[in-house]
Amino acid sequence: QVQVVESGGGLAQTGGSLTLSCSISRSPYGWYSEGWYRQAPGTQRELVAEIFSDDSQNYGGSVKDRFVISRDRAKNMIFLQMNNLKPEDTAVYYCNALTTIPSRREYWGQGTQVTVSS
Repeated sequence: QVQVVESGGGLAQTGGSLTLSCSISRSPYGWYSEGWYRQAPGTQRELVAEIFSDDSQNYGGSVKDRFVISRDRAKNMIFLQMNNLKPEDTAVYYCNALTTIPSRREYWGQGTQVTVSS
């Protein structure tokens, strides 16, 4: 059974930094992508950052140049380094793993709260 477990959320001040970690069970076919999404109250879940099997990356527009996604393949973990945090970054952050073999299927963590005070 696939397990996706986030850690590292908390409270930060505007301009501060936080790092999120996510442990993802190994997939027998490998993951097409692993990434981070977030959801603030009253809004839809949105992409923050994702990293693909070929190590290419994609970022949501509002976090580009401030957040960095990375991966440690040996530990089956991904990370999100969040810099220059803003109050609008406040949300529940979810870790996601996507496979397309043998069919498309997504796995989600339970979410971790990030709160940025002004």
